[in-house]
Amino acid sequence: WVNEEDQLRIISMEKGGDVLGVFKRLAKGIKAVGDSVKEESGKDFCLDEKYGYVHSCPTNLGTGMRASVHIDLPGWTKEGVDKLKARCEELALQPRGTRGESGGQTGHTYDISNKHRLGYSEVQLVQTMIDGVNKLYEEDLALQKKQAEAEAPAPAE
Repeated sequence: WVNEEDQLRIISMEKGGDVLGVFKRLAKGIKAVGDSVKEESGKDFCLDEKYGYVHSCPTNLGTGMRASVHIDLPGWTKEGVDKLKARCEELALQPRGTRGESGGQTGHTYDISNKHRLGYSEVQLVQTMIDGVNKLYEEDLALQKKQAEAEAPAPAE
């Protein structure tokens, strides 16, 4: 993407759970684009030692790294989206619908990403997302079990 929130957006994605592979491919792509820009213009991306990459979208100041996964969370959905949002806040995560930032939520599949961009390295942000999503998944399984038990009919005497 060019000139949509940021001057440039490079995305690396694939189905499955190989986050490391996606991250390595992203790093390779960023380097290739940076090398091409340098070769053509003699200039590097605008990078501040303290604040990271300079963007036109202030919420992405810092690394600009938004690592996310799409995950089904039926237990959390049944508990309520507000409860999921509060839990994500505790885990430094941000839930979105799978149709993007303003596309709304459908079903029980969410796009879960790191909330922060400033003050952390790319590796820290990806690890925050991985750890948080794993925790949400564990909690979702427990919620599904609790919900199923609560809905089960009482045993007949």
